[in-house]
Amino acid sequence: MNGRTLNLLGLALVGIVGLAFLVLTPRVAELDTVLELTVYMIMAILALSLALIWGYGGILCFGQSAFFGLGAYTYAIAMFNIGESTVPLLLAIALPAAFAALLGYFMFYGRISDVYLGVITLTVTLILFNSVNSTAGPEFHIGTARLGGFNGIPGIPPLNYPGNRNAAIDLEGMFYLATASLLATYFGLRLLLASKFGRIIVGIRENERRAELLGYDPRAWKLATFTIGGALAGFAGCLFANWGNFVSPTIFGLAQSAQIIIWVIVGGRGTLIGPIVGCIGIQWLTTALGANQPAGSDWWSKILANAPLILGIILIAFVLLVPKGLVPTLGDFGQWLLRSRGRRVATHLKPKQAEEG
Repeated sequence: MNGRTLNLLGLALVGIVGLAFLVLTPRVAELDTVLELTVYMIMAILALSLALIWGYGGILCFGQSAFFGLGAYTYAIAMFNIGESTVPLLLAIALPAAFAALLGYFMFYGRISDVYLGVITLTVTLILFNSVNSTAGPEFHIGTARLGGFNGIPGIPPLNYPGNRNAAIDLEGMFYLATASLLATYFGLRLLLASKFGRIIVGIRENERRAELLGYDPRAWKLATFTIGGALAGFAGCLFANWGNFVSPTIFGLAQSAQIIIWVIVGGRGTLIGPIVGCIGIQWLTTALGANQPAGSDWWSKILANAPLILGIILIAFVLLVPKGLVPTLGDFGQWLLRSRGRRVATHLKPKQAEEG
């Protein structure tokens, strides 16, 4: 079985599992479980945005939470001023994309090195966090939308079906929208990476000088990749604002920025399914460790009281023991099994061939 066949089988498997999950989950799960799974799907789109920028474009970006937060705040502000969600949704994608394009232009055409790219994107994220956090007074508003400072913006109107502001999307509808968006993002990125665009950005990641000698401008291709990643993060931010009907400056926080990078590292750089697995797995683990902490002095209560520390230790150990990430490591293990099976079959056939000879 060659690599192309395995790739097609993998795509088919992802599609089947994704569609089954989309259709069956609301029918068999409680509403609170569906609500929790919805945010997992939204954050997985955010993880894919960094998977494209860092995993395939080779651009270490600490600023995905900046684009994510811009998308959430843009939707909230536009929704309060417009009332119908079609334009706010488009703005929540376009504004982070434009901001990513502007920031990326100065970074890439300024020949900023990879280390400083991470520093600049992190600094921009912290600037946005502090700026939005300082808008608590009534004078800080855009149209009818008050920014709220550290209190955030509550009561954000939900998305509606295009052109009909009275047909709001309910909680179950948000699950369908988030899951379908994740599937569309995954397969859309697979098509993009299989195209000439994908081959070029991977080639630039592997050897930028060689790509430049072949006639490609690495700055332009990196800028395009960075802009697409910003747009995806903004879209995820819009969905997140709808999921909770609330947005606050913590969305720009350092913890959020670091968490996105951890998702990609744990799942596996250079893959798309890996960041999805890492994102959903870590969110589930965080929820399992932090939810319903029992009172008392027994040993289990003491462990749960230190859930963030336990989670940090697990993540550090995972990164040290599985440096390539979960999905690439499992892929290597599967290839090793296939090679071992092939060798056993060949060894078993040799005596029979000798006897027949």
